[in-house]
Amino acid sequence: MGLFANLFARSEPVLSDAASRDAAAIAGLHAASFRRGWSEQEVEGLLTDRHVIAHRAMLGSTMVAFILSRLVEDEAEILSVAVARARRGRGLARNLLDLHLRRLAGYGARAVFLEVDEHNTAAIRLYDRAGFREVARRPSYYPGAGGKAAAALVLRRDLV
Repeated sequence: MGLFANLFARSEPVLSDAASRDAAAIAGLHAASFRRGWSEQEVEGLLTDRHVIAHRAMLGSTMVAFILSRLVEDEAEILSVAVARARRGRGLARNLLDLHLRRLAGYGARAVFLEVDEHNTAAIRLYDRAGFREVARRPSYYPGAGGKAAAALVLRRDLV
């Protein structure tokens, strides 16, 4: 019975550092998650940048989420976060964000910034629960459906 139960057990994604070998998987997940996906070359360029910190969530050999930030001095900017559609709403983004923020703090980040589309309610809720606060707004930043652009909310969280 134990073997049979293991076959149907829900496995949880494993969180770890991402590296340049993950460029294709990150680019694919990014393209599936955003209007303008990053190319594999763009992602590889980020992953080889000494200022970029990256984490991934793997379910077996499949990448199901990632997060990338750029850290300069004591400030970081989250560049992108994506979770595979089939894995959304299960707390994976929160777990990945928590790990990432702890790592950024360990590297000396005192503040973390990010931009999010004003209509991305799931992401805004995630960041709000993680302690981020709106510090600015960029009107008409993201192209929208029907030609109506959306504002980018600039959020900040202090880590000290």
